[in-house]
Amino acid sequence: MSVENEALARRFFEELCNQRNGAVADEIVSDDYVSHGPQAPPAEGPDGVRARIAVYQDALDGYWDVQEILSAGKDRVVVRWIGRGTHTGELMGIPATGATIACDATTIFGITDGKISEEWTVWDALGLLQQVGAVPLPA
Repeated sequence: MSVENEALARRFFEELCNQRNGAVADEIVSDDYVSHGPQAPPAEGPDGVRARIAVYQDALDGYWDVQEILSAGKDRVVVRWIGRGTHTGELMGIPATGATIACDATTIFGITDGKISEEWTVWDALGLLQQVGAVPLPA
């Protein structure tokens, strides 16, 4: 089961996020999917996932760089990744800056019946804001 769950998590990042294949959400995300991430727009079901990911796809010419995928029990997968890219569009009210960004993140997926049913993601939002010049770097 862990191999299948890890493959599901990889598809989320590679096909849905990086390849921008929104149709894959219907295959890998459950209809009752819920995002519990405190730093991203809320999302429910495949449509919510597509909309939330589009916020970042539209604002950043970039990709989700998966560093590590680990199974945690029979129904959890942990993914350590880095969001990399160039700030090319408005993000969180900040106009495009052309800045290069790299933000560390960790996602935990809950898997139910072969689909992603829950997600908890925490990422370096402060680091992103510093990299685009919205928040000053520490002295």
